[in-house]
Amino acid sequence: MCRWIAYSGTPILLSQVLFEPRHSLIDQSLHSRLGVETTNGDGFGVGWYAPDLTTPAVLRDVGPAWNNRNLQEVAHHVRSGLFFAHVRATTGTAVQQTNCHPFRWDRWMWMHNGAIREFHRLRRDLAMAVDPALYAEIEGSTDSELMFYLALTLGLTDDPPGAVGRMVALVEETGRRHDVEHPLQMTVAVADGRRLWAFRYSSEGASRSLYYSTRVDTLRALHPDAGYLREVSEETRLVVSEPLGDLPGAWNEVPESHYGVVEPGRDELHAFRPVA
Repeated sequence: MCRWIAYSGTPILLSQVLFEPRHSLIDQSLHSRLGVETTNGDGFGVGWYAPDLTTPAVLRDVGPAWNNRNLQEVAHHVRSGLFFAHVRATTGTAVQQTNCHPFRWDRWMWMHNGAIREFHRLRRDLAMAVDPALYAEIEGSTDSELMFYLALTLGLTDDPPGAVGRMVALVEETGRRHDVEHPLQMTVAVADGRRLWAFRYSSEGASRSLYYSTRVDTLRALHPDAGYLREVSEETRLVVSEPLGDLPGAWNEVPESHYGVVEPGRDELHAFRPVA
């Protein structure tokens, strides 16, 4: 499995999230506390949106994140108000650059932790459901990327929650046809440059960990001596596979079978279910 972070809010250096917290994503790549694997060293990726550009930049590599000099260089010099970062532990597909997250199509980014169970048996049927106009865009061999293109096929650009729900229903129905019990395990982040959606769901109702940060104004009241909280706006929010530190009251678990949306002016949390 994998670990990931999605950030939305005041533009900051990527390094402030990726390297500086006590239990940063780089620390999680070596010492995950809540993941299936302690070490996530089968590649990494970061993707970020820049002002006045409609498509995000993506940097991916097959080596571990903890000693990659290019990642350190970029993270200490790139500032963004919406970015993704992911460290990978493969569930069976090849360790190659095209299998590293996040995945990008047009202005959209996608990253995933989890797996389609028995993916080698379901892959052909699922791939045949991708819109032929999109199929040629698939570069890698992961279930995660295929899920992204299924969601795009099923209306992601118009209705992200509905499209992800339809994608989940398709994966589960395909799994049932192949006698696969509990076909899907996922936490997913998707963004369009302005909004961020995060989903937590699994067919067995026992999903991988996912947390979101408490409102900044609440944290300021709880921790008036935490100076860095004065540097970010009340719009700032993180969604993470596991908490980045131990600040009391800072982190909240995303409930089982729920999704959240973060966008300027509002954050919402909703129940999530497959859409037939």
